[in-house]
Amino acid sequence: MTRPSSRAGARRPAPALAASLAGAVDLSALKERAQAKPGAPSGAATANVVVVTEANFEAEVLQRSMQVPVVVALASARSEPSLALTETFARLAAEDNGTWVLAKVDVDSNMRIAQAFGVQSIPTIVAVAAGQPLADLQGPQPEPQLREWISAILRAVEGKLSGAAEQPAAEDPRFTAAEQALEDGDLEGAVAAYEAILAAEPGNTEAKTALRHVAFLGRAEALAPNVVEQANADRSNIDLQLEAADAEMFDQQPEAAFGRLIDAIKRTAGDDRTRLRTRLLELFELFDPAEPVVVAARRKLALALY
Repeated sequence: MTRPSSRAGARRPAPALAASLAGAVDLSALKERAQAKPGAPSGAATANVVVVTEANFEAEVLQRSMQVPVVVALASARSEPSLALTETFARLAAEDNGTWVLAKVDVDSNMRIAQAFGVQSIPTIVAVAAGQPLADLQGPQPEPQLREWISAILRAVEGKLSGAAEQPAAEDPRFTAAEQALEDGDLEGAVAAYEAILAAEPGNTEAKTALRHVAFLGRAEALAPNVVEQANADRSNIDLQLEAADAEMFDQQPEAAFGRLIDAIKRTAGDDRTRLRTRLLELFELFDPAEPVVVAARRKLALALY
């Protein structure tokens, strides 16, 4: 029987949420822009509703929950009841005008978030305050019961959080144009916008990072759907190995992508080895250099080369 819970720590992730999700590469957000799934729980973010992925989880859930409660809605495009429940919460969040925030999570593309919360059924709703789970709901609920649950959360944290932060400064219009191009599926336009920023500011790290991600996405979207199977069947084909590694990275399987290229590097020499190594280093740049999967792969690359 689905029931709400109001006791502190009712759903405690294991291990710590920040540690389990730190350093994730932000490819899922790009995928959502360029290949929006019909019915997926994405939608436009507002001041009171935000789409959360593994990449922005710490900022949008943990850090923001120090200011106001964050209601995390774990839903799936495969579950109509979960989508309906999420939209009801989105309406309630808009009505409450910033006293709490709704974080919408698509569990199909963010499995580590679902695992961190110990999700056993969809939909699952978890209220987070001060970086810790405070209460949860599982399954569809009538709107009056949802309103009562939210009110109980707000009463429980009254006077204990810092309150909503001041509105951030206006966004750089150059980045806004690049983001709009991504939203429209215009990858070439996004690349041009980021390149224009770098032409004016060669040291702009945000534009450099965004350009790497968009360039990767452009490659990945052009791949054949069965490229991994083709590459597995013909390990000597360097082009197929490069494409399969992109496909695995696009599907959030960095260890598989890195391992494929390192194995190919071991078997090759000369120009082929250089091409493989260059692509591997490009994929490394999609991550924080301290990400464990990258550190481990760099060690394996060193062994493969020497």
